[in-house]
Amino acid sequence: MPAPTPTTVSAHVALTLARHIDHVFGVMGNGNAYFLDALERSTDVHFTAVRHEAGGVVAADAYHRASGRLAAATATYGAGFTNTLTALAEAVQAHVPLVLVVGDEPTSGPRPWDVDQIALASAVGARTYTVGRADAAATTVIAIEHALTYRVPTVLAIPYDVAARDAGPVPAAPEPRLPGPLQPAGAFAQGAVDGLVDALASAQRPFLLAGRGAWISQAGPALGELADLTGAVTASTALGRGVFPRAEYDLGVTGGFGADGAMALVREADVAVVFGASLNQFTMRFGDLFAPGTKVFQIDVTPAATHPHVGGFVRGDAAVVAEAVAAGLRSRGAAPSGWRESVDLVPLRSYDPGDGVAPDGRLDPRTVATRIAELLPEDRVVVSDGGHFIGWANMYWPVASPDRMSMVGTAFQSIGLGWPSVAGAALAKPSATVVLTTGDGGGLMALADLETAVRVAAGRGLAVVWNDAAYGAEVNLYGLKGLAKEPMLIPEVDFAALAAGVGAEGVVVRGLDDLDRLATWRREPEASRRFLVLDCRISGGVVAPYQQEIIRVNS
Repeated sequence: MPAPTPTTVSAHVALTLARHIDHVFGVMGNGNAYFLDALERSTDVHFTAVRHEAGGVVAADAYHRASGRLAAATATYGAGFTNTLTALAEAVQAHVPLVLVVGDEPTSGPRPWDVDQIALASAVGARTYTVGRADAAATTVIAIEHALTYRVPTVLAIPYDVAARDAGPVPAAPEPRLPGPLQPAGAFAQGAVDGLVDALASAQRPFLLAGRGAWISQAGPALGELADLTGAVTASTALGRGVFPRAEYDLGVTGGFGADGAMALVREADVAVVFGASLNQFTMRFGDLFAPGTKVFQIDVTPAATHPHVGGFVRGDAAVVAEAVAAGLRSRGAAPSGWRESVDLVPLRSYDPGDGVAPDGRLDPRTVATRIAELLPEDRVVVSDGGHFIGWANMYWPVASPDRMSMVGTAFQSIGLGWPSVAGAALAKPSATVVLTTGDGGGLMALADLETAVRVAAGRGLAVVWNDAAYGAEVNLYGLKGLAKEPMLIPEVDFAALAAGVGAEGVVVRGLDDLDRLATWRREPEASRRFLVLDCRISGGVVAPYQQEIIRVNS
């Protein structure tokens, strides 16, 4: 006989939330015990335990980025909640729709160990919804609706003294009401679209750039048609790679991760149109991406243009505007420019393969990245921690689409969020190989969830640790200015041994031949192989190009 459906306030939250999610990540504690009990007993939602509360939010964040689905995490009150704050801030900055279910202080007032969680969440940009005995299901729907409408995390708080209170049968809650794609509205907006059509119809060297917003709006087909109609060369931001369907005319990633030849060609464009990208300082190469004479247009859902180099702005959904511009070009009988066919793009996309071994005797990370790219399975998802090393994976390891490269931490400029990212990506893409790229500094900071990564992605997960025995970004930025280097250094840690301690296989990579283990690992049956950690002893003397740009700007 099946167990009766629980009727606590926590159960109202769990069962209502379960209608909209399929995974929850987190750590159990006093404040969320009843929520997790109801989730486990009465829903098909899969709970994945992590070992640090920040890891719960990170795993949920990575799950959304790889699946596109609403993310969910949970933690207890007090210290459990405060442990989530860095990861929560990252999810806010990255516009990740996520519901974080937490315990909170009793309705009677705070206890000695309680903190003002609503204020703390607000400080990092997340709104809190607190459930009561009579409105738990409805409040849960409101939190979901807010997260999905504004693409931002929301905190759903369950006060300690109502968590286990009986609230009767779970009521039927309404479905979240979500807005449709943002349409350009009014004569002014239509005039802006017409102006964009005029510019592209007369462009001799058109260039189209797409960001993550274009992927979210499913603008790929429309952008592909627009590129064909105009003969445009295309490229993407780091979070938008693979949006354009015709790779033969695509330059890859722009900004500091872009190849030198590709970025030089972008400066030849006479008209550049940007879809769903914020044009941050890294994408814009600190203002040097486009030449001064380039006419730059931006299409985004933000209220106004996000960079001073933008000369024409259309507020609207990327797919909607791309379709409208394509229709306008067709109605005019505009002919393709022919620019993309006139240029051999293949050599422009190439990166420096490195020197094998750097002058200090350690491996050149460019050569390591090149060799790993040759060995990685094609069906892969790359998850990236933050740090100097982010250049290597982003430059040398192409992925098929934006949902196959997650950079959890870069929006908030954080490190130490890498290991739990593996769990979220692995559950979102159950057939793909999950590849973590992390540094020794961030890898140590997130070490609590090394076990989580190994447990969840056993057999199809691997990690590349760029081990230069230092906080590389700080050495490059401040060591070169003459500041004391000792605080920037890390004793060389044996990550291979740490991996073995939680059931993974670790390989110390001191020569390129040591990477041959990745080739044999790839050929082994998934059921018989272990999570693989490649502890790559690289030189800190090879500075990533994007970091060289930062050094130049800060000099």
